[in-house]
Amino acid sequence: MVEYLTLESFKEKVFDYENNQEWKFKGSEPCLIDFYADWCGPCKMIAPILDELSSEYEGKVKIYKINTEKEQELAGMFGIRSIPSLLFVPLNEEPQMANGAMGKSGFKEAFKEILKVEL
Repeated sequence: MVEYLTLESFKEKVFDYENNQEWKFKGSEPCLIDFYADWCGPCKMIAPILDELSSEYEGKVKIYKINTEKEQELAGMFGIRSIPSLLFVPLNEEPQMANGAMGKSGFKEAFKEILKVEL
């Protein structure tokens, strides 16, 4: 299931940037973070795809969403200037940002290439 993150839950589940200078992912599974806004057309377009992927990759990839309007500090920290912005967070490597909507096959390819996860 897609989970919505706040600033506090982000620091708890992904990265506590207030106490760590270096990137240290706190999760036990790789994750995708969708920076979105309710008024964004492309964001609405990928929402059902992310719901499907969340079910298909359950136990392998966590999918989080961050509302850029409500969580402006997080959006600013990642330099979000356009949405959707997608942050792919592998377990032991640096996260990678992608901008714009993509189709289901694009997400699956990114999961395989960046997150090192296949079904």
